[in-house]
Formats: sequence, C-alpha cells, structure tokens
Amino acid sequence: MNAISEALKEFIGLFVDDGSLAIASVVWIVIVAFGLARVPTVSAWRGPLFAVGIAVILVENVVRSARR
Repeated sequence: MNAISEALKEFIGLFVDDGSLAIASVVWIVIVAFGLARVPTVSAWRGPLFAVGIAVILVENVVRSARR
C-alpha cells in the first residue's frame, strides 16, 4: 500500500511541482472565465488580461523560488 501511495505522489509530482503555482493558476483561470464574463468589458481584452495575469503569477513564483 505504501508503494502505491508513493507512486501516486510521484505521478502527481510530474504535473504539479509547486502547489502554490498550480493553485494560483487555477484561481486566475476561474476569475477570468467566470468573473470577467460578468463585467461589461470589451471581449478583446480578456485574452491579453489572462496572459498578463499568468505571466505575473509565473514571475512571482520564479522570484520566490530564487530567494530560497
């Protein structure tokens, strides 16, 4: 049973290396997908806003990782 648990952790680790990065990305995707749909903005701004948000999340994660 312990071997199965370890194998599952390794499998998840292949896709999710940093939990905070994954959570922040999912939260940003939900905000953009559902939150911006309710705000009366030009739909052409949603894509660039999404990309900028993801870039900010990635830069923050890299800076935090570099400090360790």
